[in-house]
Order: sequence, then C-alpha cells, then structure tokens
Amino acid sequence: MLIALIARDKPGALQTRLETRDAHVAYLKSSGVVSQAGPLLTDAGEMCGSLIVLDVADMDAAKAWAAADPYAEAGLFESVELIEWKKVI
Repeated sequence: MLIALIARDKPGALQTRLETRDAHVAYLKSSGVVSQAGPLLTDAGEMCGSLIVLDVADMDAAKAWAAADPYAEAGLFESVELIEWKKVI
C-alpha cells in the first residue's frame, strides 16, 4: 500500500529541521519503506515541510513510521497528513 505523508513545518522551525536533518535522512534510508521523499519549499526556496511516499502494509504501519521519524520526535511539524496514494506514472 502506498501512503503519501504530507507534513507542514511549524512557523519559524527551520533551525529544528536543519539540526535534525541528518537523523531524518538516515531514518528515510534505513527504514526500507520509503519510495520517494523530499522537502516542500517556500517561494524563497526554504524548506517548510515534507512529502514522503511510503510503501507499507497498511495505514497503521504508516502511522507508526511517521511517529518514529526524527522530525516528528523533534516536534518539527505543525500538521501531518497520511493519504492512501495510487501511482499512475
């Protein structure tokens, strides 16, 4: 099952993102369930959120993955949305 995780950072949280980025990227690479991932950007090109496509067994697995993300543990996100996604192209 593919799940799109769309997360928006809290206002003014860029420093938290930068300080936690290495741990977050290591988590992305080591978890074995990330199909695609990258930051959302402001008009000025600054990171302000995340878009991650997870390939997991079910929504509960996606929720568990999201909760263990170092960004989530650091309190970076203002909101996180998990949506089932169907790849077409």
